[in-house]
Amino acid sequence: MRNQYGLIGKNISYSFSKKHFTEKFALGNLDGYVYENFDLQSIEDFPKLITDNPELKGLNVTIPYKEEIIPYLNKLSKKAAQIGAVNVIRFTKKGTLKGYNSDYYGFKKSLQPLLQSHHKKALILGTGGAAKAVAFALNELGILYTFVSREEKEGMIDYNRINATTFDNYHIIINCTPLGTSPNIKDFPLLPYQFFTEKHIAFDLIYNPEETQFLKKAKKKGAITKNGYEMLVFQAEKAWKIWNKKF
Repeated sequence: MRNQYGLIGKNISYSFSKKHFTEKFALGNLDGYVYENFDLQSIEDFPKLITDNPELKGLNVTIPYKEEIIPYLNKLSKKAAQIGAVNVIRFTKKGTLKGYNSDYYGFKKSLQPLLQSHHKKALILGTGGAAKAVAFALNELGILYTFVSREEKEGMIDYNRINATTFDNYHIIINCTPLGTSPNIKDFPLLPYQFFTEKHIAFDLIYNPEETQFLKKAKKKGAITKNGYEMLVFQAEKAWKIWNKKF
């Protein structure tokens, strides 16, 4: 019997996860372990996926289903429930599906080495599942944050509100939107990039391309920059531990 794992999302041929876990299984001589992409055009296709793949032991979840998947799960970990987004599903011995979040862990572990004493406030660009995980991690780190949305909503600001004063107060800017992801590599969040300085961190959850327009523009002004690759490695290793819990 195979040990099958995989990723659910939409238009995920670019996926980091399949390459990462396929290489991991090969290096570890884990015979019978496979990792596959499951491209779902709708989250409503999820129950059929489970029925059609009885050897599944665990799944990763990516855009756009990190929030939509929750009603299909039997249980959530405490942190996944607090975050309101799931990127790891474990198939328990009882046959139930439990949702976890390892995104927050990966982001936190990746950001921490960059932090200095003046990094006290962050702007989170985007409001989806990944943004929620980032917010949870920032909260654990004691960093205040504000969400930035295309439309101003309660507890958020829109891009038009961001100016020199904003950059004076917020020294961490995190792109949690898909803007700039390959193949649309010319796209970027509409920010006044001239206000970035060497005191700022520009963190992009995107890893393909390696350096987005967002990171390039921030780097030109002296900002410390980092893409999402290391975060993905950390969250993937956390997912592997979750799948292999002995209970």
